[in-house]
Amino acid sequence: MKSRLLAGIAALVLAIVGALLVVSYAQGADTRAVQGLDPVAVLVVKKAVPAGTPVEALKTFVASEELPGKAVTKSALKNLDDSAGKVTAVELLPGEQLVAERLIAPEELKASGAVEVPKGLQEVSFQLEPQRVVGGRIAPGDRVGIFINLKDGGLEAKPEKQTTQLSIHKVLVTAVQRAPSPSPTPQPSANGSAPPAEDMSLPTGSLMLTVAVNDVDATKIIYAAEFASLWLSKEPLNATDSGRPGIMTKPEVYK
Repeated sequence: MKSRLLAGIAALVLAIVGALLVVSYAQGADTRAVQGLDPVAVLVVKKAVPAGTPVEALKTFVASEELPGKAVTKSALKNLDDSAGKVTAVELLPGEQLVAERLIAPEELKASGAVEVPKGLQEVSFQLEPQRVVGGRIAPGDRVGIFINLKDGGLEAKPEKQTTQLSIHKVLVTAVQRAPSPSPTPQPSANGSAPPAEDMSLPTGSLMLTVAVNDVDATKIIYAAEFASLWLSKEPLNATDSGRPGIMTKPEVYK
């Protein structure tokens, strides 16, 4: 009786050990398969990245992953160490390798004047004076925060109150149109040579901005442009969002 019990326990132990070995082997199969193909660790996009995203904000969108050497693109990046200051030239999709050609200088993106509209969004245009558009220092590819000001009706409980709210965050600017400004005339220096001109004049004229937003935000912008007023801030993707101020009224300003 005792021998049969010991034999049963031994059989059970062997079965458990065998199961663990099978699971361990199966779990390591993929790793061994990749190792047999000269694996290379490269950055792979894990979630969609909008065009114009700064490299500094890319860390939350990509991750290092080992891929078979034959499947790795020659220009695939292993890290972002040498890409500081650049932005994504186009929208990046999950699963694709991050290649050097996808990252360009912000000036190149703005100079091209062509910013790809992310899938699912639509474009809407509105016109503002320079002081409402960060002094006119907005270019295609920038991200902006859109503030809406209502003279009344913003608060259901106090419809007579004037209100302001940062209603739409980190909106992609796809185009900026402005009237051409005359070039400043350089003044000759004491020795008669003309120094390089530095334009210190205030921006003049209105700017026409086009942004990419969803249908709800497009409706908000059109309503505000028609019946209220708009103000913009430059709000990059890595800007801190504190969750405040909500709706701003006169008593809230000094709090």
